Amino acid sequence: MSHLEDILREYFTIDFISAVISGQRKKGEFLKVKIRPVMKKETLYFQCEEFKGKQAFHSNEDAEGIIPKVEEYLKLFKQMQVETTNFSATVLVNKKGGISVKKKARKESVKQVDFSHNRKKHYILEEGVYVPFLEDLGVMTKEGKIIRTRYDKFRQINRFLEFIEDVLPKLPKEREITILDFGCGKSYLTFAMYYYLHDLRGMDIRIIGLDLKSDVIRNCQSLAEKYGYEKLKFLEGDIADYEKSGQVDMVVTLHACDTATDYALAKAVGWNAKVILSVPCCQHELNGQMKNEILAPIMKYGLLKERLAALLTDGLRAEYLEREGYDVQILEFIDMEHTPKNILIRAVKQEKRKEWRDTITACEEFFHVSPAIGKLLDK
Repeated sequence: MSHLEDILREYFTIDFISAVISGQRKKGEFLKVKIRPVMKKETLYFQCEEFKGKQAFHSNEDAEGIIPKVEEYLKLFKQMQVETTNFSATVLVNKKGGISVKKKARKESVKQVDFSHNRKKHYILEEGVYVPFLEDLGVMTKEGKIIRTRYDKFRQINRFLEFIEDVLPKLPKEREITILDFGCGKSYLTFAMYYYLHDLRGMDIRIIGLDLKSDVIRNCQSLAEKYGYEKLKFLEGDIADYEKSGQVDMVVTLHACDTATDYALAKAVGWNAKVILSVPCCQHELNGQMKNEILAPIMKYGLLKERLAALLTDGLRAEYLEREGYDVQILEFIDMEHTPKNILIRAVKQEKRKEWRDTITACEEFFHVSPAIGKLLDK
């Protein structure tokens, strides 16, 4: 038995909680691997979650299969962080395959490990913890309980905060951060952003919410003043006409209708925003432009053409943002059963602009379209 195998057999037992394998030796197919225990038919398995590019893949290994699996992983990575009920350990692997271990006993052992295949979701804003704005917006009671008919909204808010949490390392830490929320509406997510970043994370932030509806803006501004949120302001205005002087670090646009999303994206690029989070809505523009003889049998059905137009619109938006030097991901915002408008475009500005090969023109010519985002950015 090898030294590494001996170590792994000590870790991957009934006391195992989790492991994260990271630190690529060179660019390969895995970015990192997470491992957790699951119990299936009274048998202990270890679920491996492999992160490849922008996707995650899962596989389950039994107590014997997990050892050689992890040994193979550690040929590709530099370290593994392990948590068990009795101790935590860091396994470091050098270039020659040498192993070093830093092990630390827990002061208090964990009494029980959650082996369920579908664990209860841990939310950033937890049920049972009272949040004033959630009560005023009709999501939570004074006792901190989520109103049954508003649970989807509660999940949506938390899912959005997870996206925010992911991009925090990309935002400046030495100064005030400015966030613009275009088309903020009733501002569930705007208030959630401010509460999470300012109250929970203690960050120096300023958030501006913009919407066309004056009554909505008045109500949101009144709530912001009620909570003492001094750096949360709501303004009435059109995305296309809004001008902001000074640094803008993040632009959020959630369900801005049709080309309003394009104006918001173009503004964000013009301000050189570090992060863009966009949930597009009502992508009508290209639906009226699309023509293609090859795809005519599909596009003659109105519903299918509408969905194809929405996918084409958001795909081209992502490509134009890539062209402007952003690393772009298309992510699922919330589950499909809640709403079909579930795509989120997350764009993070890169330090160096990568070389660009123009495939956008060929795509636009194939469908005979000219999207607003292209015309706005080319200006």
